[in-house]
Amino acid sequence: MLESLQNEKKLLPERAAEQIIKLIMENELREGDQLPNEFEMAKQFHVGRGTIREAVKILVSRHILEIRRGCGTYVCTNPGKMEDPLGFTFISDKKKLAQDLYELRMMIEPNMAALAAERASEDEIVSLQKVAYEIKDLIEKKEDYLEKDIEFHTLISQLSKNSVVSNIIPVLQSGISVFIHITNKSLMKETIETHQLLVNAIASHDSKGAKKAMEKHLEFNKKKMDEIADLYEKEVDGK
Repeated sequence: MLESLQNEKKLLPERAAEQIIKLIMENELREGDQLPNEFEMAKQFHVGRGTIREAVKILVSRHILEIRRGCGTYVCTNPGKMEDPLGFTFISDKKKLAQDLYELRMMIEPNMAALAAERASEDEIVSLQKVAYEIKDLIEKKEDYLEKDIEFHTLISQLSKNSVVSNIIPVLQSGISVFIHITNKSLMKETIETHQLLVNAIASHDSKGAKKAMEKHLEFNKKKMDEIADLYEKEVDGK
């Protein structure tokens, strides 16, 4: 099943890392599952234990494996998906980043919502409504709703049943976080209203309605960002 790596002298740890990925996939290992120990994998791949250690380090850096000291090596949660894959943390101009992310989200999320309306099951719609109610409750209590807002958009992406969309969720999550902080959580009423419009359209399997609802949701964010940018420029000019 797994080919020998004995004759692969160049980039041997990288090739061993590829074989470990094959091992994970062929054995259908899931997040939290433990890999064979270092000695067993070295024997199976016909390489030294040092090569296996280096291969594991490569996969740890790619968020595929995690090492639990004294326990072993395990498959990561959401293997291969980094929290900040495009380095948004290091972009200093957050307002410009928010504007660029708005454009990205407008390209992706309305169509994602349309697919969710076509493909969501009744049980999934119930779950989406539950999260929308939880966000409404947090907003009315003036509590932080960022985590639940991310959960809401993540769930819609999952309801689209498109695996590629699910893989770009870290990017969308970054966008949601930036939007909420830039607008200073001032879109509470609009968030409640447009979330419910989205849930209603998806529940009715109305793909056009879901697309329009998501566009409206994002446009509220863009309008508020523009207002904040204008106020900032006036303050700067007045100094």
